[in-house]
Amino acid sequence: MAADTAVPLLAAELEADDAASDAASDQANECRDAVVNAAQHGGRLDKALVPLAPEFSRSHLQSLIERGHVQVDGVARTTASRKLRIGQRLRLELVPTAESQAFRAEAMALDIVYEDEHLLVVNKPVGLVVHPAAGHWSGTLLNGLLAHHGKAATLPRAGIVHRLDKDTSGLMVVAKTLPAMTALVRRIAAREVHRQYLALAHGEPAWRELTVEAPIARDPSSRLRMAVIAGGKPARTDVRWLGAAGGFSALRCTLHSGRTHQIRVHLSSRGHPLVADVLYGGKPALGMQRQALHATALAFAHPADERPLAFHAPLPADLASAWQQVLPD
Repeated sequence: MAADTAVPLLAAELEADDAASDAASDQANECRDAVVNAAQHGGRLDKALVPLAPEFSRSHLQSLIERGHVQVDGVARTTASRKLRIGQRLRLELVPTAESQAFRAEAMALDIVYEDEHLLVVNKPVGLVVHPAAGHWSGTLLNGLLAHHGKAATLPRAGIVHRLDKDTSGLMVVAKTLPAMTALVRRIAAREVHRQYLALAHGEPAWRELTVEAPIARDPSSRLRMAVIAGGKPARTDVRWLGAAGGFSALRCTLHSGRTHQIRVHLSSRGHPLVADVLYGGKPALGMQRQALHATALAFAHPADERPLAFHAPLPADLASAWQQVLPD
């Protein structure tokens, strides 16, 4: 993320992923049986399973084979290309896909900065994924929110209205009711939710204040990256230089939009990638092993009564140590 990305109010379907979950099910998994017929004689095991479970992809069925959930004549077989003989008995144990189990409550310690009946503000630690996705179907902030309060299960994305990257730390606001979620999404879209970040970047720029207004879209050469691309979504980041030492600069960044990886993309496009942001050309330094970016300040009007709310989160230990090397107190 840009730091962070606004999430549409109506949740989209999760990106499909055929990897299966090894987690134990609360109930016994369904098993389906079949006998190899003449048309299947000499054919592959994985192909013979398709008529048994047409609702699953072949790659998911292959993963079930590899993990011992398929038996041939009562013996678990783990080779998808295994050839079959007419009359052999097949048993398929249907283990739920990981994504089908993603929206489950998981108790976790949340660093809650503020909470009332309408919303909460959380200080997200480094390493916590915000929303389930391929490779991270559990242990996310969403799972923690589902465990934290019952109404989260009734809200799109459990009330999450914007995100932070896994390795970006800092403040996020989360709705606890649908009216609050609607109001917060609209205010983010109207740029009425103010978000500031502290960052360490490579190099010392000639400028002291800079506004980067450049559209962002998926990098056509890599689905993992975003890039400044004509025709992309409009994006604006204000950057203020705070100081420099040893070839690194301390920066304060203010978002006026919330595109995926926005701050990371905008700074890299100006020749100043974030420290340790390997995806966008930054190198590990100053003890940092993840992108040196922290959502430090968040301010907005309360969605229920318009009270002004403002929050601040200090730098986490790794970034605080690196910051002191560039901008000592």
